Amino acid sequence: MAEKFSFGEGACLDKPLLFCGMNYELWCIRMKFFVESIDRKIWNVITNRYLIPISENVSSEREHLDCVAMNIIVSALDSNELLKVSKCSSAKEIWNTLEEYRKNPRSALMDKEESSAKSFSS
Repeated sequence: MAEKFSFGEGACLDKPLLFCGMNYELWCIRMKFFVESIDRKIWNVITNRYLIPISENVSSEREHLDCVAMNIIVSALDSNELLKVSKCSSAKEIWNTLEEYRKNPRSALMDKEESSAKSFSS
């Protein structure tokens, strides 16, 4: 019997698949291909493999690509998943947070709550 997916079979070429907390590994594979189809530099920002070109606009290009990457990722999250990454400030941090939740949901939640408590008390 075929496995039920949290996202429909097939994919749309112009928007990412919605991640609803299930089948994370499959979602990651599809997101990688989706993001790379837009621009491989965006995927490199997410995975922190961004190669710095020699130019004066390196920082602004990286910031722009990071914003694009963040938008792509959060556009692919349902509201429950979005709340988990709402305090993240980079695409890499969002990606790592989702990965951490997949590996250890309780630990990731406690780390985020502890971090929020520290920033609130400062």
